[in-house]
Amino acid sequence: MARLTRRQFAVLSATGAAAAFAPQAMAQSAAPLITRAIPKTGEQLPAVGLGTAEVFDDDDAPTRSKAEAVIKALAANGGRLIDTASTYGDAETVIGAVLGAAGGRQNFFIATKLESPNAAELRQSLARLKTQKVDLLQLHNVSNRRQSLRQFNVWKAQGLCRYVGITSTFHGDFGAVEAVLGREKPDFVQVDYSLDNREVEKRILPLAAEVKAAVLTALPFGRGRLFRAVRGKAVPDWAQSFAGSWAQFFLKFLLADPRVTAVIPGTADPAHMLDNLGAMRGTLPDPEQRRRMVQFVEAL
Repeated sequence: MARLTRRQFAVLSATGAAAAFAPQAMAQSAAPLITRAIPKTGEQLPAVGLGTAEVFDDDDAPTRSKAEAVIKALAANGGRLIDTASTYGDAETVIGAVLGAAGGRQNFFIATKLESPNAAELRQSLARLKTQKVDLLQLHNVSNRRQSLRQFNVWKAQGLCRYVGITSTFHGDFGAVEAVLGREKPDFVQVDYSLDNREVEKRILPLAAEVKAAVLTALPFGRGRLFRAVRGKAVPDWAQSFAGSWAQFFLKFLLADPRVTAVIPGTADPAHMLDNLGAMRGTLPDPEQRRRMVQFVEAL
């Protein structure tokens, strides 16, 4: 079977022709959904979600239309997790409007982030999202080793969120993340992790497993670096048993690590959302295949 590029897959999906040209993708769609347990509670979370950084920044009709199409694709194909933040432009407002119009807030796992334990910022986020509580409330870009999560835990006790977490994509702050993660033991930690950016494997993932924190992986495509590196290339023959596209190749590398709870690639394209969700079905690479994936990318 000829391999489709991400662009070709998007075109075919938009025209309804993908089924005719991607039988492996259709076979994977019938495979069991890959979910992961949130360590503190055992609640199962679909392993592929939606990130919204630099995706739904503007609250206008075109953006809302894109958000509606992407979120419909997410929900129709087994996804639930949507990750956003108070500082992602108008993303919270756009998501709130789309979910409010659909009347489907209860079908989603909504995660957002605050820049500080500020009650006014939390009220603003809840108002934008049109909800009385979020599933996950995260302290964004932790940089202080002595940071307390006391107020976040108070909000959790008050029912304003179900889980508490911390985030960072700044490697210079990973020392602070480690300190807060080890001392405060939040329910979640979110860090950047991709096939060409694996620092968290040594520093954050082992500690997260130790304190039973769920792990969300931001920037799983390396800010687009991985797609640029493989432009014009086909998925290798040895990977085609588990990856029907480059997106699935990159995402399944992460999901093959059992310490990863969910990957959250951002997109405003429903065809790309469908492609990403394909990583949530079918087989995952084994340890030897993962080593080969690393070697493949390092040789590009």
